[in-house]
Amino acid sequence: MNVSFFVTCITDNILTNVGIKSVELLEKLGCTVIFNPGQTCCGQPLANAGYHKKAKKSMRVLINALLEDECEYVVAPSGSCVLQVKEFPRFFKGEEAWESKAQRLAAKTFEITDFIVNVLKVTDVGAECHGRAAYHPSCHMSRLLGVKEPPLQLLKNVKGLELVPFKGQDKCCGFGGTFAVKMADLSGAMVAEKVHNIVDAGVDYVIGADGACLMNINGRIRREGFAIKVYHIVEVLMMNGV
Repeated sequence: MNVSFFVTCITDNILTNVGIKSVELLEKLGCTVIFNPGQTCCGQPLANAGYHKKAKKSMRVLINALLEDECEYVVAPSGSCVLQVKEFPRFFKGEEAWESKAQRLAAKTFEITDFIVNVLKVTDVGAECHGRAAYHPSCHMSRLLGVKEPPLQLLKNVKGLELVPFKGQDKCCGFGGTFAVKMADLSGAMVAEKVHNIVDAGVDYVIGADGACLMNINGRIRREGFAIKVYHIVEVLMMNGV
């Protein structure tokens, strides 16, 4: 199965290990991974700020790049960015040259855990990680994209890992893209509450599937001096004993 890997901005520029582990995981599960270097930002930051015309310039570049290789699926390690791609048809509605392209791309684009569980039909990737972990369900991925169970199914089958619920687990971490900049004090209070609830649960790890949320949570954990380690789910799924 040929898969086009949509790396996303944060993965490409900051969380490079997430990109590496995503590709390794997909290849481990039998996929042939193709990366088109012509891809760019999905336009989400500009679109969310109301600059739709400028955002669509990036969207067009991404659409052409990810459709160029004619892979069966497009997979990304970010529910937030996948959600944005799923919304491309709305941005290009009525534009003859682009609406059908946007629809084709949206239909075959998947968040990586959703792809593994619901397309590849795999729930146990043979990972091993010992300790107690809290899973953070990011807002875009769980509430809007609707991907809730796949990451939990995969984590429950990681040998040695105990998933621990915590107070306010479904609450936003306070990142929200430009929200963290425009409403910094409120954002800081939200992530502080999230981190304190995680600490109270007595876990060794925090695991999530959206890099921006994990950066926000990890930043607060580090600033407050807690020893909890923060991982993207693909990093855990590629562990063979920690």
